[in-house]
Amino acid sequence: MTDTFVRNGAHFAFTDRWGGVSTVPYGELNLGGAVGDDPAAVRQNRSLAARSLGLDPADVVWMNQVHGAEVAVVTERQPEGEAPRVDAVVTDRPLALAVLTADCTPVLLADPVAGVVAAAHAGRPGLAAGVVPAAVRAMAAQGASVGRIIAAVGPAVCGRCYEVPAALRAEVAALVPAAYAETSWGTPALDIPAGVAAQLAEAGVTEVVRSEVCTLESADHYSYRREQRTGRLASYVWLDS
Repeated sequence: MTDTFVRNGAHFAFTDRWGGVSTVPYGELNLGGAVGDDPAAVRQNRSLAARSLGLDPADVVWMNQVHGAEVAVVTERQPEGEAPRVDAVVTDRPLALAVLTADCTPVLLADPVAGVVAAAHAGRPGLAAGVVPAAVRAMAAQGASVGRIIAAVGPAVCGRCYEVPAALRAEVAALVPAAYAETSWGTPALDIPAGVAAQLAEAGVTEVVRSEVCTLESADHYSYRREQRTGRLASYVWLDS
């Protein structure tokens, strides 16, 4: 149900689509609350996923993601239904942060020494707007040291599969050159994970773990490009108590 790893007391976890209670076309572990799935099933899935990671579901902070670059600093548990309308969250409290994706790139960040973590949603608009550098800056403002930050870039559509019009590729690559790509069939594309990795390096983050999963190619993961009406994966970051 999840792929997890730990670095110096920082926990990173990425779900696949299996092990939940949602039915077709959201089967099984849909964690997105705004895709048309039964809300009761989403709540149960979120509880199942959190508890499988040893987390209290009430300690997980979600976002209403809007494809921007705004960052929210979170200092307490969220009342249900009151997730901030942002694409990155940061906290120095004993909370877990979550980001939802189905082809976009989830980015998890942690400075275990300072006790600061962040989660960011980097789709094409968020990459171009700079949501990942904004999250790093927000962590530094909360006391993190950029040189200590551990980053995990989760499952996302790869540059060999993310076909876009040539004009759009040029527009994004003018801002993030590393995102320039070509599909495996020779047409213009964007490589959002590569763009994210380049932004992290430019920001001074040197420890970056990248997933090899392409969501469009993997039947174990949700892909909006492949299915349109589908569920959402979640990526979580938290620190040891």
